[in-house]
Amino acid sequence: MTPAPLAPARRALDVALSAVLLLLLAPLLALVALLVLCGSGPPVLFRQRRIGEGAREFTLYKVRTMRTGSTGPGVTGGHDGRVNPVGRLLRRLSLDELPQLWNVLRGDMTLAGPRPEVPGLAGRYPPACRWVFAHRPGLTGPCQLRSRAYAADLDGRADPERHYLTVQVPERTGLDAAFLHGATVREVLRLTGRTVLYVLASPFDRGAGKGGGA
Repeated sequence: MTPAPLAPARRALDVALSAVLLLLLAPLLALVALLVLCGSGPPVLFRQRRIGEGAREFTLYKVRTMRTGSTGPGVTGGHDGRVNPVGRLLRRLSLDELPQLWNVLRGDMTLAGPRPEVPGLAGRYPPACRWVFAHRPGLTGPCQLRSRAYAADLDGRADPERHYLTVQVPERTGLDAAFLHGATVREVLRLTGRTVLYVLASPFDRGAGKGGGA
């Protein structure tokens, strides 16, 4: 698949903002690591192959939130039993996503773009939705701002992966298409600001906790 490279201005923003945030958030990352070690033991980091720009695979980094050795669907509901107690808190506050700033700095990801997908699910996407893999995935994006609602929608489904692929993926890629059509630096900054508000509001959200692919 032919990649859809980022504009130089967006790449410059990625490097500058991710580097600054990694430095500023280093104490918080250390605290999160301590919580994971005390709450569920090592390892702290979760590594998983994801689909990047041009459908090339890369290693995504997150804070581990699931019980060691747990298996199940490639998508996570809001009340997924595989998530440990500390992990549930970290997911709700989106703190498990912070290591992806390293992916942004490396160029595997960008600040705002489509959700990074696991290869197993990516290969089952509806053909009309596979165009999304030409683009660099984002730490945040219009779909990520609906992550709690999407996770809650998977709860209780007999086949959550099928529902995700047939219902949520077409909706998600529609939102991605609208964003990517006008993904300027200004729009990325606006979406990043919305993400900060979304995270700050999470403790007051009585809905389901945030789910994801890992």
